[in-house]
Amino acid sequence: MEQIATSATAETAPMSGVANGEAPKVTARDVCVFYGAKQALFDVNLDVPRNSVTALIGPSGCGKSTFLRCLNRMNDTIPICRVTGKIELDEQDIYDRDLDVVELRARVGMVFQKPNPFPKSIFDNIAYGPRIHGLVRDKTHLEEIVETSLEKAGLWKEVKDRVHEPGTGLSGGQQQRLCIARAIATTPDVILMDEPCSALDPIATAKVEELIHELRQNYTIVIVTHSMQQARRVSQKTAFFHIGYLVEVGDTEQIFENPQDKRTQDYIMGRFG
Repeated sequence: MEQIATSATAETAPMSGVANGEAPKVTARDVCVFYGAKQALFDVNLDVPRNSVTALIGPSGCGKSTFLRCLNRMNDTIPICRVTGKIELDEQDIYDRDLDVVELRARVGMVFQKPNPFPKSIFDNIAYGPRIHGLVRDKTHLEEIVETSLEKAGLWKEVKDRVHEPGTGLSGGQQQRLCIARAIATTPDVILMDEPCSALDPIATAKVEELIHELRQNYTIVIVTHSMQQARRVSQKTAFFHIGYLVEVGDTEQIFENPQDKRTQDYIMGRFG
């Protein structure tokens, strides 16, 4: 399958197909985003493979975070924002009027740029989602969810003796892994990460990147990053955005070693951005 990503100034760029004939986890077709009269995204077509990491790269203001927010309808919270086109999760239209947005956000978790633990205990940070989504059978089950989520986030050994202490008392890197654990707790299908390491030091960044590698065995991950080195390290597919257009998308190695569009090459080589 081959789709087209268009721009006002460029010829067409092929959209990569789905590996091994497997249906993508998320598909976006002709997605446009408007903030009032201003258009921020233009006709984005993208397949997100399941159980993989897809990196969205590009200069500031290019639309990558705007597109990411479309995938769990976070743009709904902005009154002047309007999204057109179609986005499907497991072939279900996520903008269907009958779809429960709260349920969607349980299936599509989000980790933000800066760690944002709730002003609650570590335990209650993790327990919050499962409680409000009715995923808890009893106290023992809730304790299992909390422990499992912290284990998957690589944090359990570090906090198991202080789970009832405030999450805000953790280091920055630990707080970000706590936020990842919080996202995992509702058993999502997809995890969105918007610059998850930009506020972290190199050691904490390395731990989060190692965690991303582990998580992709069980989750589909879409990450926005300004760091091309990070995109290359953690992702299997990379999509390059520029001034609201999806310019090029393909296997990460191909995008970095043999980009098909000159703008992609110029960005990767540091000629702009």
